[in-house]
Amino acid sequence: MMPMLAIEQARRHLEHLGLTQAASILDGRLDVAATKQVPYADFLADLLRFEVAARRERYLRTRTRLAHLPFQRTLEQFDFRFQPSIDERQIKEVSSLAFVGDAANVILLGPPGVGKTHLSVALALKAIDAGHGVYFVRAHQLLEDLRQAQSEHRLDRRMRVYLAPKILIIDEFGVWPYDRTAATALFALISARYERGSVILTSNKGFAEWGDVLGDAVIATAILDRLLHHSHVINIRGESYRLREKKRAGLLGTPAQAEKATKPAKA
Repeated sequence: MMPMLAIEQARRHLEHLGLTQAASILDGRLDVAATKQVPYADFLADLLRFEVAARRERYLRTRTRLAHLPFQRTLEQFDFRFQPSIDERQIKEVSSLAFVGDAANVILLGPPGVGKTHLSVALALKAIDAGHGVYFVRAHQLLEDLRQAQSEHRLDRRMRVYLAPKILIIDEFGVWPYDRTAATALFALISARYERGSVILTSNKGFAEWGDVLGDAVIATAILDRLLHHSHVINIRGESYRLREKKRAGLLGTPAQAEKATKPAKA
């Protein structure tokens, strides 16, 4: 058993070195080592293992917070049986994250509620776990931010926020129409990220409709040219998860069924 003075000195040294987890569990691990007569090298490896695990947990928590994800859902939580139009092998290929190393893009197309955002977040969590920086932003918020920055002559400075992460997720593109200023700013961003960083983009609009969304067919074509050059396009056709749950609850269907489902039960 180590003298108390030596233990206290060891704890202070650990804290001074920033090994806070090791310092906090030192007494407990010493007791275990003494009881089991653990060799010194094994005790040290055991103590540092806890420190490494705690640091990784803090790293992942911080990276996830900085990614601004709207929720946390994994690929394992995705119901592929409900969306048979999705090629599960293609999703597994993308989830290998090889596209990140290639600075390629992932485009998820489909109507609202089919799981596009779920898949983008699941890929983001895998990327964070692999050590990649990720930033999630709704398309409307992104374009409004860029449009305002451009009008205030600070677009280059603001662009750095969206150029820094290895993966930029642009969610819900096409829900709102945009003006030419916003379209031009988006083109500048996509051009700047081209072959330098990956974009995961979800949209409820087919590529032929992007000109209408952006208010400029030429700019839309130029954006698509860069996005699709190195890309994985995933088309999802199916029913909305949210509508499915409402149907299960009896909130959708014939008017008579909906009225019956919402009526309070008689006492």
